[in-house]
Amino acid sequence: MNALSRPSLRPERPHAVVIGAGPGGLASAMLLAARGLRVTVLEKDRVVGGRSRTLETEAGYRFDLGPTFFLYPRILGEIFAECGTRLEDEVELIRLDPQYRLVFEAAAGNVTIDATPDLERMEREIAKIDPRDAAGVRPFMAENRRKLAAFRPVLERAFSKAADLMAPDMLRALPLLKPGRSVDADLRRFFRDPRTRLAFSFQSKYLGMSPFRCPSLFTILSFLEYEHGVFHPRGGCGTVATAMARVAADLGVEFRLGTPVDRITFEGERATGVEAGGTLIPAASVVLNGDFAHAMPRLVPDAIRRKWSDKRIERSRYSCSTFMLYLGVEGEFPGLAHHSILLSEGYQRNITEIEQGIVPETPSLYLHNPTATDPSMAPPGHTSLYVLVPVPNLTHGHEWTEADTVRYRKLALDRLRGLGVPDIEQRIRYERIVTPRDWRDDYAVGYGATFNLAHDLRQMLMFRPGNRFGDTKGLYLVGGGTHPGSGLPVIYEGARISANLLLRDLGRAPVSTRI
Repeated sequence: MNALSRPSLRPERPHAVVIGAGPGGLASAMLLAARGLRVTVLEKDRVVGGRSRTLETEAGYRFDLGPTFFLYPRILGEIFAECGTRLEDEVELIRLDPQYRLVFEAAAGNVTIDATPDLERMEREIAKIDPRDAAGVRPFMAENRRKLAAFRPVLERAFSKAADLMAPDMLRALPLLKPGRSVDADLRRFFRDPRTRLAFSFQSKYLGMSPFRCPSLFTILSFLEYEHGVFHPRGGCGTVATAMARVAADLGVEFRLGTPVDRITFEGERATGVEAGGTLIPAASVVLNGDFAHAMPRLVPDAIRRKWSDKRIERSRYSCSTFMLYLGVEGEFPGLAHHSILLSEGYQRNITEIEQGIVPETPSLYLHNPTATDPSMAPPGHTSLYVLVPVPNLTHGHEWTEADTVRYRKLALDRLRGLGVPDIEQRIRYERIVTPRDWRDDYAVGYGATFNLAHDLRQMLMFRPGNRFGDTKGLYLVGGGTHPGSGLPVIYEGARISANLLLRDLGRAPVSTRI
C-alpha cells in the first residue's frame, strides 16, 4: 500500500451530527455530505420524514401524516442538483388543476370555487362571488410577483443581529412589507368581498395563523400556488423524504433510526457532540432538527440559552394545533376534489376562538382525497381520506381529553357533509385519530402547536431563533422554529441557510442558492 493512501494519513473530514430526519434535517444532511463532510443523522423514530412521513396500513391505505400540499419545488430542486441528481428523476410530482376546491357554506353564500392557475378561468371562478373582484386577480398576481422578487434575497440569508434589518436587500424590500397591515387588510386593496379575500388568504393556515393577524408579507403564499403550482408527489409527501434520505445515503450519510438523543454536549458554549443511549458521539458541528419548543429545553442547558431561556420559550406565541382523522373508507367519491376546504360562515369567529383557547363548535376544515389523483393511495375500490380541523394548542391550560376526542370526531364527520361526503360511518375500514395531546406526546411537538412558533412580526427574521443558534458555537437549527419559518419550501430554504453558515464556520465552500 502506498503510504500516502493509508487512512491514518488522509485528512479527516469534519463530522456533523444531525438530530432529526425531518425535511430540514434531511436537506441539511444532503448539502453537508455534498460538500464533503462526514454526516450522521440520528432519528428517534424508525422512519424518516418527521411530520412529512407517509403512513401506510396493512390493507394498503396511505396517508400523509402532516403536509399534503407540495409547493414551490424550485428550492428542493436546487438542493437535489447540488447533490448531483434531479428532483424530477427521484420523485414524480403531479401538478394539480384545479389546485383545490373552496366551499363556502350556505350561510356564507353557498359558493364553490375551483381554484386554478389558469387566470382567465380563475377570474370566472371569482366572479361567482363578486364580478367586481375578478378584476383584482391579475393586479394581485403582479404585485406579489414583485413582492416575492424583493423578499427572496431576504428569505435566503440568515438574520443574527440588529444590523441585518438595515441591509440593502431589506431596505429595498421594506416598501412592500407594510408591517402594520395584515394579510386580509392588504387584500382589501384588490378584493371587496370578504369571501374572495379568504380565497387568497386561507393559506396563512400553513403557518398556523389567522389572515386577520398574519403579516401582509404572507400574501405571497397564495401567489406561489398560482404562479408555481400545487403538486402531489405520487405515493404521498413521504416519498419526497424517502428520496432525500436515499440521495443522502448515496453521498455517504449514515442514518441511525430508532435512536433518540439524550442531550447535546458542550465545552463552555461550544457544541462538541451528542449523547444517545449513553453513547457519546463527538462532532465538529451539530444540526438540531427537532421541534424548537420541545427539543431545546430537553437538549440544550438553560444556562447557555440567554436569548431563548425556558421562560422565554414558555411565554412565546405558538400556532394553532390540529385535530386529525385518517380514514380508510370502502367505496369511492368520484366528485370529490383532491384538496377541499370547507369555509365556515363564522371563519373569523373560529379563528378568534382558537386564539383564545376555545374549541370551535362549527369549525372550518380541510379534506385531503389523494385518490382523486393517485390510485396508489388506497386499495382498489377504496378511498383514503385525511381530515384536518384547526383547534387550540395546549398553552391555554386545557388538556385534550377522551371526551373531547369522541365529541370532535362526530362533529368532524358531520361537517364532511358540507363537502358532499355522505354519512360514511358504516364504511370506515381503518381509522386513526391524532389530537393536540397526541401531537405533543407521540410526535414531540411542543404544546401540540402543529405549525411551530407563530409568525408575527415579533417572531420573524432576527426575532426568531437563529439558524446559527445565538449563544452557542457549533450548533445550528433547521425546521419551522427557525428563520425563515414553517412550510416545506421555507424549511428547505432554512436548511440551506443553516448549512451555509456551518460550512463557512468550518472554512468550507458554501452551497449555491441558485442553480
